[in-house]
Amino acid sequence: MVNSLLSCSVRGLLPLLLIFLGGLSVPAIAGNVILIIGDGMDDSQITIARNYLVGSRSKLLVDKLPLRSAVQVLTVDEDNPQQPLYVADSANSATSIATGAITSPGRIGTTAASDKDLINLVELVKQHSIKVGLVTTASITDATPASFYAHVNDRGCENPSAMVDFEKYAGLIVDCSQDLKANGGLGSISEQLIISGVDVALGGGMNHFTPDAEGSTLSVLALAKEAGYTVIENADQLAGNHGGKLLGLFSPSTMPVRWYGEDGRTAEKPKTSFMNLFHPMLGSVTYPEPMICEDNPDYAGMPSLASMSEVALAELTNDAQTPFFLMIESASIDKQAHERKACGSIGELQQLDEALAVALKFADTNPDTLILVTADHGHAAQILSERTIYDVLDLPIHSPGQVARITTPEGAVMTVNYATNNFVSEEHTGVNVPLLSNSVGVGKIPGMITQPEIFNIIKDYLID
Repeated sequence: MVNSLLSCSVRGLLPLLLIFLGGLSVPAIAGNVILIIGDGMDDSQITIARNYLVGSRSKLLVDKLPLRSAVQVLTVDEDNPQQPLYVADSANSATSIATGAITSPGRIGTTAASDKDLINLVELVKQHSIKVGLVTTASITDATPASFYAHVNDRGCENPSAMVDFEKYAGLIVDCSQDLKANGGLGSISEQLIISGVDVALGGGMNHFTPDAEGSTLSVLALAKEAGYTVIENADQLAGNHGGKLLGLFSPSTMPVRWYGEDGRTAEKPKTSFMNLFHPMLGSVTYPEPMICEDNPDYAGMPSLASMSEVALAELTNDAQTPFFLMIESASIDKQAHERKACGSIGELQQLDEALAVALKFADTNPDTLILVTADHGHAAQILSERTIYDVLDLPIHSPGQVARITTPEGAVMTVNYATNNFVSEEHTGVNVPLLSNSVGVGKIPGMITQPEIFNIIKDYLID
């Protein structure tokens, strides 16, 4: 019996000792959860990145995780919550992960139509003295991280100056009047962060903390400092042990991406000849010249997603006895896909893979850590054949969208197509997204789940 006890893990030793001494039953001791979200990362995005980063016959680190499941993303109509929609945005899909509920696009932690607050993971785990960290390459007030701590009717209400009749872009007006503190609400997303209890928040978004807080002559940033946050603003300040609560804001809004297309190129429309004006089957078509991915000079000096994740883990484990929940988001897989910038998405997925390496290294010495990797929704990018099946017809048949032809390190050309619309920004798609896990998730995750069930998996592991 003694030999058996000595061979047990620390987590398993206490219950066995109590049983040995007196047959007492004890609750399970919670482990840690690291949730990694690739915004817009469906299988097409992973395949595009794999082909460029390691080659079509190799695997990314995310490919090597031992468990893989498929996730059905669920969304409802704002005006008729009983009516499903089949394409989500980051706000309602992240809300599903963070609350276990289904809501309508644009909402952060609130129900469709009735606008009721939904209890989120941060609120839930804080009741059990569990530490929380949020790391993102977007603004820390952006839809995905915000869904874990905030409650507003529109994701655009990121700061006090964006709460009422705020034009977000292209005539889109955001109004969160009901969420004003003066009307009994919790205020803007940035104001809610500093009262949320989040221990570590790292990403972009300084612009959302510089306005004065509602009803105050102090900025949200000043109030964050008063609330006990150490505020850092660059990669040099990120290093070291900060202790206490930490808020890192490394860019005005979304952090710059690592790569962009050669000479700043994006996907381009195939060009048809003059005769094509008379009939779509006349003339010829010329596809854009291939490109390579280049370093984005704006990324210089930025902390990587991996380095932010390392610091977050160090800060969350100052007290080794306290479990934690850490959400890490690689945000610009999505944001670059909106702009038809395949190289930006590839570099961002590389950042996710590097952050996963940090998480797995931590789990090597902390085996009770559940690592989950998933996406909030799918996106527009898809790989097309470099030579279509209709080439033999000698007709100007081509994609109606825009394409980026990327020369990969394997020496081949990969054609990435964007064709969800003919406007300035591509849109999300309604595909399943992956859910992958380390060995701790084996037996806990079925082969097919709905997105709200991810909330239950996290909650049950952290608390039950």
